[in-house]
Amino acid sequence: MTKTALYPGSFDPITNGHVDIIKRSSNLFDRLIIGIFKNSSKTKAWFSDDEKVEMIKEVLKKEKIDAEIKIFNGLLVDFIYEEKVNILVRGLRALSDYEYELQFTLTNKTLAKSEFETIFLSAPRRYLYLSSSLVKEIAQNHGDLKTFVPENVEKKLIEKVKQMELQVLSNENLKDYKI
Repeated sequence: MTKTALYPGSFDPITNGHVDIIKRSSNLFDRLIIGIFKNSSKTKAWFSDDEKVEMIKEVLKKEKIDAEIKIFNGLLVDFIYEEKVNILVRGLRALSDYEYELQFTLTNKTLAKSEFETIFLSAPRRYLYLSSSLVKEIAQNHGDLKTFVPENVEKKLIEKVKQMELQVLSNENLKDYKI
């Protein structure tokens, strides 16, 4: 039987921690799907689905990783069933991640329409604290992103911050004029 694994996330943006989990997963399973949540419960996304796919494609190509990228909407267990996934991959950074992931896993098992196992891959020490939210905070404050994200993602983050700053300036200039 083909071992098909799914590594889901918002990937807004993909970080070096994500890349580490993807690399390791691609070596463990016959088929790896990187699933991008279309409607994540997280705050408003910085990047569109197309931008996320493009960034991930560039990373996969550079790292020579064989994986598929798919965008999905709705319940994760429905996507697992549709794609015939038998392994769900989740990354763990800290104890707080474990508590959330355990709740997530038990809920998925309750809702599941097919059999699958959830495996947890712990983050290496250098990425234990890393999150997309932290990366965006660093980007907004013009910090050095090289350690945290692939080069192509760093460029996209810098570009995105410049766009946001221009938007803020534009909105502030509009306030100065009363029509």
